[in-house]
Amino acid sequence: MDTKSHIRVVAAVVTDDRGRLLCMQRTRSDEQYSSEHWEFPGGKVQEGETDHQALMREIREEMDWQVYVGPLLAEVQHEYPDKVITLAAYECRGGRGEFKLLEHLDYRWLPLHRLKELNWTAADEKIVAELSNN
Repeated sequence: MDTKSHIRVVAAVVTDDRGRLLCMQRTRSDEQYSSEHWEFPGGKVQEGETDHQALMREIREEMDWQVYVGPLLAEVQHEYPDKVITLAAYECRGGRGEFKLLEHLDYRWLPLHRLKELNWTAADEKIVAELSNN
């Protein structure tokens, strides 16, 4: 019997001083369900890490940037063809300076009402829906 791995993933819903949210475009990959799709920045929680520690580490690794992690905004679960993820999205503020695109193709700062214009990963799309409903 094939059992899929379960992964906990954290995402930073970063808001700028104009109320826009940071959207990141993933690079091309063999995973057609996420290749070049949009997401909130973040990544996998490693063993022994808290969500906050994982989020700060992932943003530092992927963007060479510091974020201030606030409260949990939404948590969703999604089953992809090869894994099941629980995605926890946290309200965040960016630190000083500009971030770098070390692991993403592109980025956009968009107001909440325009997020649905992007082609999101399925799990992040659920976060967008949660944010839009609140």
